Amino acid sequence: MRLSLPATLSLAALTTAALTVAAPAADMKPAVLAGHAVLPAASFVPAPADAPEALQVSGKFTTDKDPARIRAEAGSGATLPVKGQPLQGFSGIKALGDGSYLVLTDNGFGAKANSEDAMLMVHVVKPDFAAGTVEVVKTTFLNDPDKVIPFAIAMEGTKERYLTGSDLDLEGVQPVGDLLFIGEEFGPYLIAVERETGKVVSFQETRVGDLTVQSPDHYRLALPASPDGALPAFNAKRSRGYEGLAASVDGTKLYPLLEGPLHLNGAYETVNGTEALRIFEYDVATKSFTGTWWHYPLEANGNAIGDFNMIDATRGLVIERDNGQGDAELACKDGQTADCHKQPAQLKRITMIDFAGVEPGQPVKKVAALDLLAIDDPNGVARQGNRDDKTFRMPFVTIENVERVDERHILVVNDNNFPFSKGRSVSAIDDTEFVLLEVPDFLAAKAE
Repeated sequence: MRLSLPATLSLAALTTAALTVAAPAADMKPAVLAGHAVLPAASFVPAPADAPEALQVSGKFTTDKDPARIRAEAGSGATLPVKGQPLQGFSGIKALGDGSYLVLTDNGFGAKANSEDAMLMVHVVKPDFAAGTVEVVKTTFLNDPDKVIPFAIAMEGTKERYLTGSDLDLEGVQPVGDLLFIGEEFGPYLIAVERETGKVVSFQETRVGDLTVQSPDHYRLALPASPDGALPAFNAKRSRGYEGLAASVDGTKLYPLLEGPLHLNGAYETVNGTEALRIFEYDVATKSFTGTWWHYPLEANGNAIGDFNMIDATRGLVIERDNGQGDAELACKDGQTADCHKQPAQLKRITMIDFAGVEPGQPVKKVAALDLLAIDDPNGVARQGNRDDKTFRMPFVTIENVERVDERHILVVNDNNFPFSKGRSVSAIDDTEFVLLEVPDFLAAKAE
């Protein structure tokens, strides 16, 4: 029996639906650049006055060999450490309905080991496409004074217990009432914080039916004390926990999406021979995973997703990307190793998926897609990356924010991994670019 999404989402018993079948390829749709606003890479916010002194300056734990310590260009503000906290990179977005957006600053400087002084934050920002600027309206710092998180945090001995990138890696956010639900990558975990204060009120591991998802960074795992000890069991790669967190339009369900495939029964999960990621279902009222899940098939092994947001009862937007960065026209050639991109971007895409008629355990339908490396710019809207051929490209290694604006437009924002990524240029670190795309045909696409 094939079910519509509202019924499908409530049937955890169908989780282990029979054979998985391949989804058809998505139909590519045109995209026109309708607006472009830029938040400079060297954008910082002071730590709260009551934060420990250790958090008033960030980036102290990168080493002399860490690329973050290499100045990208004179006056860039990229050299670490820095006074205050970098606003970027953004790794989750949600429209607030008034032209402003909730965005999430993720882990910090790329790893648990070097992000102990990188504070975890959510912001309200407002792009001004006429001026090409982005206003930071509000910043809220995450904290855990009630010790809800079940492991020792970096700021354990402090009263305020602000959270840092050594504790969690935040990768998706959804406002539900007075709470913000956040998908996390290290565990992966799902946490909830008070919207106004950032205080953690709930923390949950990923246990879906008989499956517990754990990466090597899960707090319950530890390396054995001796070579003879049993290795810890994990089934998700490091940095491949939750990367997308969508919500149903009525706010009753959340849909966390893994960035990488699970390793189960001796192999990575696939659909028709290609790696596939799990989309789980979480019930907000019961604060529990329902046991229901679906597959998102990747376009190629090794790809990753960057964000996931629902736009109606059955359809959602997913960013899929490869690990390259930089324009292919500036790729290294004939032994060249400098002033070129060693691994240029090849696939940066937004896919419209549809759950309509899809049973649990099956791959979602890919009904349309946008190529972020082939955006039309007939009116010369681009403020960076201008091209003579009137096209615009987003050749960033990580593009981790996508949200519908209205029936004709979506907003796409890169994560600049401050201060690591260099996709727009071969030398200067990336700014954060808010890219408004006019895509009416894409937004109208539905499963047949």
